[in-house]
Amino acid sequence: MKSSASTIIIPVETQVRELDAKLLLACAAAERGFPVILGSRAFVHYKVSALPRGVYLAKSMRTLSIRMFEILRQLGHEIVAWDEEGLMRWPDAEYYRSRLSPVTMGQISHLIAWGPDNARVFREYPGYTGSPIHVTGNPRIDLLRGELRDYYQPEIKDIHDRYGEFVMINTNFGLVNHYYPNLGALKKAVEAQDSGGANPFDVAKGKHKLDLFNGFLEMLPPLCEALGDTTIVLRPHPSENHDPYAAIARRHPNLKIASDGGISPWLMATRALIANGCTTMIEAAVLGTPTISYQPVVSDAYDDDLPNSLSHRTFAIDELCGKVTAIIDGQLGAVEYGTRRSIMDQHIAALDGTLAAERMVDVLEAGDYRQTQPDPSPPGQYARGWIHNTLRTAVKQINMRRPGHRNNLAFHAHRFPDISVDEIMERIDRMGRLLNRFGSIRVEPYSKHIFSIKG
Repeated sequence: MKSSASTIIIPVETQVRELDAKLLLACAAAERGFPVILGSRAFVHYKVSALPRGVYLAKSMRTLSIRMFEILRQLGHEIVAWDEEGLMRWPDAEYYRSRLSPVTMGQISHLIAWGPDNARVFREYPGYTGSPIHVTGNPRIDLLRGELRDYYQPEIKDIHDRYGEFVMINTNFGLVNHYYPNLGALKKAVEAQDSGGANPFDVAKGKHKLDLFNGFLEMLPPLCEALGDTTIVLRPHPSENHDPYAAIARRHPNLKIASDGGISPWLMATRALIANGCTTMIEAAVLGTPTISYQPVVSDAYDDDLPNSLSHRTFAIDELCGKVTAIIDGQLGAVEYGTRRSIMDQHIAALDGTLAAERMVDVLEAGDYRQTQPDPSPPGQYARGWIHNTLRTAVKQINMRRPGHRNNLAFHAHRFPDISVDEIMERIDRMGRLLNRFGSIRVEPYSKHIFSIKG
């Protein structure tokens, strides 16, 4: 009897950040004979008991994933995982506490690392159980490489048509400025400066984030005035509430708030990026976009050093305004390439050579997933997984209809707006033209917010 290839299951949580890179990965896998299911993570989870046995590509390994990982394994799926936030890490001990779990790590067949340092952190985790670690990089970086940068030309043209020449501010303050303002005990603990039972490191980190957030709000009016007619586009993190920024924009017409599309074309279109401690600054360093780290408050314990080290550091509003003006006038560029590259090589694989997406598919092929499916679960175990997933789905779908709940439909639409087969095929066609590939790829709707991709 002919063996069947494992279905590669690719969940997408935040569409603007993940979809393009995961489409590239999906196409590379489909081209080599893997059937692929790609779509909204929430809706993939609803349907996972109906999917053919295969390999679930997890983007995190937190304690919150324990139940879903157990369901996946009970249903007969295997799990290959990476940490989408693995470039932006707290000190190892705090990273282990907040981002990894010995239970989830024990369910993983293969670990994917962004680069050498990410692999080291996995190996040294006390709950690491010996799953093979593969240093492949991440397809998000593939789309910033020279071979694929033109993929974003339509978006770049649209951005310039709307805003002309501009400077961009990217914020990352969802912890203290969430889409739902009153969500979470931690935010309340931070504002009260009282742990209230929350982890002390989290509260202190949150307090630092709150100070940075307030520093950015204080900085915006004088920056708008200093830059005069220069447009400033502020892009909040997808989890953030826009209202505090919009209130300032109403008083300063050169400040615009935008959240549409992925970040990459915006980084290619902007004259300069202003941010603090976010992955966007690392992506800007790959592109060579001049970047300024604005640090109105500084903490050795709570600052994110990697992105800040790839940027021009500034600590006061006047200093910031001066550096931005120097970039606009052409007197200052990005941090020197050799400096950036020596730092990035410690953290990011596949900056050149074979694409990270291809390296990931190599891992799947080497695991023999293209030739066979994972072994089926014993009937009793499968039944438990099916029942658990059915009950979990029922609860999640109820919560989707609860206003203000973190899983409600409005927030899902914010993170994963509707997208059609034609729109997905248009993105694939653009990638394919640049790589001279993917001509055989077909996309079909599987169910709501989920697509089937085949070679």
